[in-house]
Amino acid sequence: MPDRGGGPTGPRIRVGRPSRRVRTLLMTLGVLAVLAMAFVMFAGFWTDWLWYRSVKYSSVFTTTLWTKIGLFFVFGLLMALAVGVNIWLAHRLRPPLSAMSMEQQSLDRYRMGVAPYKKWILFGITALIGLIAGASASGQWRTWLMWVNGVSFNQKDPQFHLDVSFYAFDLPWYRFLVGFGFAATILSVIAAALTHYLYGGLRVTSPGARATAAATGHLSVLLGLFVALKAVAYWLDRYGLAVKSSDFKATDNWTGLRYVDANAYLPAKTILFCIAVICALLFFATLWRRTWQLPLIGFGLLVLSALLIGGLYPAIVQQFQVKPNEQAKETSYIEKNIEATRKAYGIDGVKIDEISGTGNGGDAKQQRDQADSVASYRLNDPNVVSPTFQQLEQERKYYQFPTTLDIDRYNGQDTIIGLRELNLDRVDKKNWINQHFIYTHGYGAIAAKGTEIQPGSEGSPAFTEQGLPTTGTFNKGYEQRIYFGEKTTQYSIVGGSQKELDYEEAGGQKTYQYKGNGGIDLSNPLNRAAYAAAFSEPQMLYSGAIGEGSKILYNRTPKERVEAVAPWLTIDGDAYPTVIGKRVVWVVDAYTTTNGYPYASRTTLGDTTTDALTDEDSARTVVAQQNQVNYIRNSVKATVDAYDGSVNLYTWDEKDPVLKTWKKAYPGTVKAKADIPAELKEHLRYPQDLFKVQREQLGIYHVTNADQFYNASDVWQVPNDPTSRKDSIAVPPYYLSLKMPGDDQQRFSLTTTFTPSGRPNLAAYMAVDADANSDEYGTMRLLRVTGESEVDGPVQWQSKLSSMPAVQEFTRNAETSKSNMIFGNLLAVPMDAGFLYVEPIYVQGSNAEYPLLKKVAVSYGGTTAFEDTLSQALDKVFGAEETPPPPDEGDDTTEPPPATGDTTLQQALDDAQEAYEAGQEALKKGDWEAYGRAQQDLEEALQRAEEAQAQPDNTGGEGAANGGDTPEGSSGSG
Repeated sequence: MPDRGGGPTGPRIRVGRPSRRVRTLLMTLGVLAVLAMAFVMFAGFWTDWLWYRSVKYSSVFTTTLWTKIGLFFVFGLLMALAVGVNIWLAHRLRPPLSAMSMEQQSLDRYRMGVAPYKKWILFGITALIGLIAGASASGQWRTWLMWVNGVSFNQKDPQFHLDVSFYAFDLPWYRFLVGFGFAATILSVIAAALTHYLYGGLRVTSPGARATAAATGHLSVLLGLFVALKAVAYWLDRYGLAVKSSDFKATDNWTGLRYVDANAYLPAKTILFCIAVICALLFFATLWRRTWQLPLIGFGLLVLSALLIGGLYPAIVQQFQVKPNEQAKETSYIEKNIEATRKAYGIDGVKIDEISGTGNGGDAKQQRDQADSVASYRLNDPNVVSPTFQQLEQERKYYQFPTTLDIDRYNGQDTIIGLRELNLDRVDKKNWINQHFIYTHGYGAIAAKGTEIQPGSEGSPAFTEQGLPTTGTFNKGYEQRIYFGEKTTQYSIVGGSQKELDYEEAGGQKTYQYKGNGGIDLSNPLNRAAYAAAFSEPQMLYSGAIGEGSKILYNRTPKERVEAVAPWLTIDGDAYPTVIGKRVVWVVDAYTTTNGYPYASRTTLGDTTTDALTDEDSARTVVAQQNQVNYIRNSVKATVDAYDGSVNLYTWDEKDPVLKTWKKAYPGTVKAKADIPAELKEHLRYPQDLFKVQREQLGIYHVTNADQFYNASDVWQVPNDPTSRKDSIAVPPYYLSLKMPGDDQQRFSLTTTFTPSGRPNLAAYMAVDADANSDEYGTMRLLRVTGESEVDGPVQWQSKLSSMPAVQEFTRNAETSKSNMIFGNLLAVPMDAGFLYVEPIYVQGSNAEYPLLKKVAVSYGGTTAFEDTLSQALDKVFGAEETPPPPDEGDDTTEPPPATGDTTLQQALDDAQEAYEAGQEALKKGDWEAYGRAQQDLEEALQRAEEAQAQPDNTGGEGAANGGDTPEGSSGSG
């Protein structure tokens, strides 16, 4: 037929359903996508199971998994049932006929549209709500396990006389249940109200009653349940006052009741509980009365009571009863807080002694002898000499040492130790095979004496274990390969046909094949596919480098492994290596914590444990399960084998109820304290992060008198690190072998200093016995400075040291030679009635990448020395310098030797130092005339020093600019 429309001719395009082939293809692609997503989810689960099984902690995986699954299904089902039943009930209670109004006519269209799909809509809504609620509840697995396994503390709170376990283990679970009940009730009210509205049980604009009797009764019961839950919440809030945080006087994290809590909030919560119970009963009564009048009156009364009794009344009590006489009112509550806080942080047994801090002015020779034995002064700062280790012992550029080395003890000697770990960023040729098959491990533990430098060197450490492979004092033949370490973050595939690079030496490369028990087998096709999916590495599926015997190593840092096998522990920021028997073993300190200890003030671990070292090295940050805590114990010592990655958890605090609770939850995962090998125990020490938390609390809670605490007149603070490049960074605690006053021998200790809040002078000194083999392990000694004259604090002393003419001259010489002067750890040691400060000073030359020890500064009793060696500095401070023998009296013609440029310069510097000290003494006494004379003498001495430096050395040397008080090589030899 001809086209009569006048339009274009041609075939017509028909739009219809896709062809059967296309539909089949799309369906196939959809199914494959679902299967791929399902396999990825399965791969994550399967690889986790394989990892836990490989470290022999599969019970941790299964216990945690089944707990999460149980909570998910139980609370997901409860939420789904609560909402679903109320939707079903609202539908069942719908009126038989809807009023003929515009509102109902509009709703009829929705009712008709929903009718064919009612069951599916009900199922979809309840399933979605159940999934969300179940996922939220599964996150409470720790709360559930603590509640169901909780053991008694055998300590009662002073207000309600309940065991502390109620607050630590029970109350958090009860609060979760109440919160879940609130969520279920609110969602049920919303779902029921919408259903009643859709089917005419509730009307907004229709004439007549706004709600049917059935809808009224249904919603009133739900609202009654909500108010009943509010009553339970008020009752629990009474106990919550014992763990409530607030700001009060010296502490920003006060926890527990105060006067207004005990005398206003506590009775208010009780009254509100009673009102809420009555209000709930009024709501339930609508089942018979079918009116909202009384319930709404009751609910209004509850809201008004909450405002007046729960808010206004406590404010009135605080303003008119507490504030006029706050100190007297709060005394008993302050005493409770002090006692609880000291117990919770383990600082209630600290021994406090007094010390003048100014020295006793005893015999100089005796003091000089005592200075040699009072401590083992660490001249090699582990935070400074890491580049020295790197430069002298790196051996190959793809090895690295940590930024901050660790302190340990070997044969009674304080030792600095660091592992030569792998640095894949410095591998020349980066590809998948090199990064995961060839370069797989580091090699060797390098150690040096903490108190000595290498004789004949320019200031480098005295190594006791060095080389590649290493040789020295460690056990011969120990396994030096480091497969698990702090810097080892990538996975490696080992043990297969592909040989690994072991190490390089002059004769060429040595290869190796991993023989350890660690790792997960990849020869299994399922495992291989699962890891390819989990790690998004398709090459794992077809790589010929993977075959029989191949294993994958991952989760390789010590802290990461301990956290994984004990997810209920808080991990200390500093894992440290030690050589035990034939293995290198990482030691990891771990803590049990809670934030539910009544009356004990809280601390924020992330802030409290931050100091100058953690600020520079983020790897030393604490791994906290709870950042806000008010109870902490070093309850577990963990080890990680650096070769096979095996993890062992050992009980350390056998009395800790939190540890007992978790051991019940995960039986068999933590070994007994008696199982700790004797050789391992020699290297265990008091942990740093616990000490940081305790010293922070002792800054406030060394005060046990409530009146003094209230006045905040004796608050201490941890001083800033005077050697840090950043301001307001706390000085780290230092491990040091020393003798505290009254001790007859040195003890390996962890030490810190305190200054008064807002002041630079020294307030106190604290040391804890850190030797795990000592009977006094964990004993804290606190020396309070009580002298009439102020004792220099670390920042104050560092400032005075930097202003000394000899130090300024040394600094100028270093800058002239383009070298960098670095101040090392400032060590404070109590001796007699004073404090001996010792600080090593390093120079990092322009042509060298590492610092060398060049000077040592020592101060005692107001006298400071800045010399080439520790011995010389101590001699000068205590006036024990060797003097030349007097000339022969019979030789009248003996001429004094001519003064050289060196001696002239030295004499000028000595005069300048003497004038400076005289000026400081005059300044303390307020003698401004003597101070003016001293400043004139100082200016004259400095002028002579400049003139002597400008003259050539009479002995024909290079001049005083490179001699005198400057170290050998300070002008560029570095």
